[in-house]
Amino acid sequence: MIAISEIKKGISAIAKEMTENRDYLVELDQRNGDGDLGISMSEGFNALVEVLNKTEETDLGKVFRDLSKTFNESAPSSLGTILSFGLMGIAKELKGKTEVSRQEFSVALEKGLDNILDKTGSKVGEKTIIDSLSPGIESLLSSGSEEDKAAFQNAYEASKAGAEKTKEMMAVHGRAAYYGEKSLGLVDGGAVVGTLIFKGMTME
Repeated sequence: MIAISEIKKGISAIAKEMTENRDYLVELDQRNGDGDLGISMSEGFNALVEVLNKTEETDLGKVFRDLSKTFNESAPSSLGTILSFGLMGIAKELKGKTEVSRQEFSVALEKGLDNILDKTGSKVGEKTIIDSLSPGIESLLSSGSEEDKAAFQNAYEASKAGAEKTKEMMAVHGRAAYYGEKSLGLVDGGAVVGTLIFKGMTME
């Protein structure tokens, strides 16, 4: 089962991934963005760790609502806003629950993604974080009776493959869209962030 202690471990692991890959994300973002991706993601997820270290709340819905608000304030960027939409979608699904099964958590992740899609009007294939989040979540939803470790590892691999596919896509959103065909051949920084989120979930 997944309760507040597992959420704390997972978010801490994700924050560690963002910090370790900060310079790489900055480098990716400098190619067709404004170069602050690594900084905003590292600061945003580390702010979530601080909130979780202080909280005594066990209602996962309330916890994720607080995380959404914190992330939006601590990672002032378009991707920061997008991820705060995702966290709020998760919060609504987990309202009133103190622990959930992996399947229930997977459904909450799907609701988070749905909220991102609704709020942004984006979809798979547009060279964004959605291209790595969507296959990772689909993998988790279909994981069935797999052990947790295998399920999260497979979700990470699916997410990684999704990010790799963004090399073949032209950006249609944000500053990257100005680069048109020049964005071909480059992996999307946001999609890499999505992959790092799933890597953190493996807690390896």
